[in-house]
Amino acid sequence: MAIDLSMPVLVVDDYSTMIRIIRNLLKQVGFQHIDDANDGSTALTKMRANKYGLVISDWNMEPMTGYDLLQQVRGDKALAETPFIMITAESKTENVIAAKKAGVNNYIVKPFNAETLRAKIEAVFEDAPITARRDTPVVAAPPTVPAADPAPASPAPAAAS
Repeated sequence: MAIDLSMPVLVVDDYSTMIRIIRNLLKQVGFQHIDDANDGSTALTKMRANKYGLVISDWNMEPMTGYDLLQQVRGDKALAETPFIMITAESKTENVIAAKKAGVNNYIVKPFNAETLRAKIEAVFEDAPITARRDTPVVAAPPTVPAADPAPASPAPAAAS
């Protein structure tokens, strides 16, 4: 059974350029109905008014973070089952663990491309592959979502002996 590419997807990010990039990647994957919100509070209001098949949210937002949004969604009986993917520029283990404990379905670290997004969405919906529509062009080299504010590289951990 293939993923329903007509399901509405909500993209949440306080950076309008990132919303545009993720929206374009979702279109490349084949999604048709993409909505957006520029913060967690707006997203929560939209989610209470509309039924979304998937939420893709940035972690770092103001005034309500993606993590706070996730906690609100999981705590709301009507929204708790909504599939939720968290996106962040940080790959801190403690953030991934916190998001998993809060009920995130998947986690993407920037930068990423359409194929990574496709794979993460397929993982959320388990063994339901996303099948290309006949009118969906195949993109040879999809653009990559840039990492936000590159952090200084940290030294590689020492190998265990």
